[in-house]
Amino acid sequence: MVLRLICSALLVAGALTLSPFGAAQATEDDGIVKFKSAYSMPETIKRKKKDIADKGIMFFDENDQAKLTADIGVTLLPSTLLVFGNPPLGTLFLTSDPDSGLDWPVRLLVYQDAKGDVWSLIRISPGSRDVTASQPRQRNSRWPPTSTVQK
Repeated sequence: MVLRLICSALLVAGALTLSPFGAAQATEDDGIVKFKSAYSMPETIKRKKKDIADKGIMFFDENDQAKLTADIGVTLLPSTLLVFGNPPLGTLFLTSDPDSGLDWPVRLLVYQDAKGDVWSLIRISPGSRDVTASQPRQRNSRWPPTSTVQK
């Protein structure tokens, strides 16, 4: 049962990454997939939200990070975080491992780089101990834990 749910989660993430937005590539074995969009920033966001709705996945929030930083006087290239998920599936992860709350609901980042290229990033292994921030990384982490004790 749990294996089937994990496979379902990976299929949802995979379906969102394998759309006509360009080739996907995993980076540094961290479970994050980055792919280039063939569309503008607004069109990419519109298409991602439609993909989410078409799959019957619940859409929670859209955070325009560039607008939020502009409100405090900081300039940021276009960057928007989309938050979505499947509450029954996410609940199973959360009840079996509360630390998985760092990965549920699913977050997809859409941003534009300095060259004008639009990219999307998604973590494709929700709840996996070797890719979440909730657990120390075992392999070549970009963010190795500095301490496991809070003071």
